[in-house]
Amino acid sequence: MYCVRKVNDDYTWIGADSRRLAVFEGVFGVPEGVSYNSYLLLDEKTVLFDTVDAQVIHQFRENLYHALDGRTLDYIVVHHMEPDHTAELEDMVLRFPNVQILCTAMAKTMIGQFFGHVYDDRIRVCKEGDTLCTGRHTLQFVAAPMVHWPEVMMTYDRTDKLLLSADAFGCFGALNGHLFADEVDFDRDCLDECRRYYTNIVGKYGPQVKAVLDKAAKLDIAMLLPLHGFVWRKDLDYILHKHLLWSTYQPEVRGVLIAYASIYGDTESAANILACRLAEQGVPVTMRDTSVVPLSSIVSDAFKYSHIVLASATYNMGVFICMEQLLHDLAAHKLVNRRYAILENGSWSPAAGKGMEQIIEPLHWEKVSDTLTVKSALRPDQVLQLDTLADLLAKDVRRAEEKEEKPAGGKRYVCKVCGYVYEGDTLPEDYKCPLCGAGPQYFAEQQ
Repeated sequence: MYCVRKVNDDYTWIGADSRRLAVFEGVFGVPEGVSYNSYLLLDEKTVLFDTVDAQVIHQFRENLYHALDGRTLDYIVVHHMEPDHTAELEDMVLRFPNVQILCTAMAKTMIGQFFGHVYDDRIRVCKEGDTLCTGRHTLQFVAAPMVHWPEVMMTYDRTDKLLLSADAFGCFGALNGHLFADEVDFDRDCLDECRRYYTNIVGKYGPQVKAVLDKAAKLDIAMLLPLHGFVWRKDLDYILHKHLLWSTYQPEVRGVLIAYASIYGDTESAANILACRLAEQGVPVTMRDTSVVPLSSIVSDAFKYSHIVLASATYNMGVFICMEQLLHDLAAHKLVNRRYAILENGSWSPAAGKGMEQIIEPLHWEKVSDTLTVKSALRPDQVLQLDTLADLLAKDVRRAEEKEEKPAGGKRYVCKVCGYVYEGDTLPEDYKCPLCGAGPQYFAEQQ
């Protein structure tokens, strides 16, 4: 049975949810499932925007044929050639013998690699700025290389002001009937999975994402239609600014992530005490055990927080395996603009600190304090060193807030991105949130 939802009068969502997939792309756990979005435009001409993953093709077919209601398919726009969006491409070409494929030159090459070159005469290569008139609608194609493959493009509908954004602005998690982001409490229930999706799938390509955001800023966009996750029709500034922070590697929260790798619990004990000292000073802090928390979640937290404490036991004269994997992952994602501290443990020859420094050296993080070394277990006389580390971290975290002057006044302006409250008679035109860097357009006066 078909299951579709209307995006607007002419666009229909014909995608599907998968809740039985254990790992996305063979590596990222998706306990809440994932959606594979596909959209159909019904105009004088019909346009299919991307297909779906092989595991949901039966639902996709029922949705497509219902939405077409007997009409043929004129065009297929291929935004991204990853198989979770093109599994049905060959079948569509066979079922609709006159359909044309619109894609980039690189995508055409990849179609040949995946399916052979028998369909080359059905492919129309699109370049930046090319347009297609389907009747009432004019579609403009926007190049988006390395977001997150080199062949990617997006489509801007000039008529309805929609941006079909390929893998950009996506999110892990099944839709569960909710097509639009405003139908859920996105900030509470979905933001973490949105961040985890971005940081792990696209996070390495921040400059390329920023280039797409710059292009988007020049378009009058009423909706964002990604290939995974929710359609955005409200609060676009919210999600665009989140991606601006992530793409420029700026933290969302001035706080501390403590990622630790502990074998018998002594390194964890020291990390726990440090977390207590930070919390006592009002510093936002979260702890992640690298042995049990999926690395994709810790990578996401590293993008979220301004400061990172790496605490690891020594193992085979180096870094404990789980921590080593995390640090290589962070280095591969090229996460910059972080401040950090190191806590190492070793019973006879502590070496984890040096090993961790070597892995993250290319990221050019700024170190807040000297490495704190524990021999087997934290001694009572070392508690003062831990207190000092907590004080240094807390002071560094509050640095931007201490510089912020809050003028007296009766009005309160709340940052829609992070919740920070500015108090004063008026919000300065050049004001920037001290926590997340959002400009004045992201603040709302609190009544």
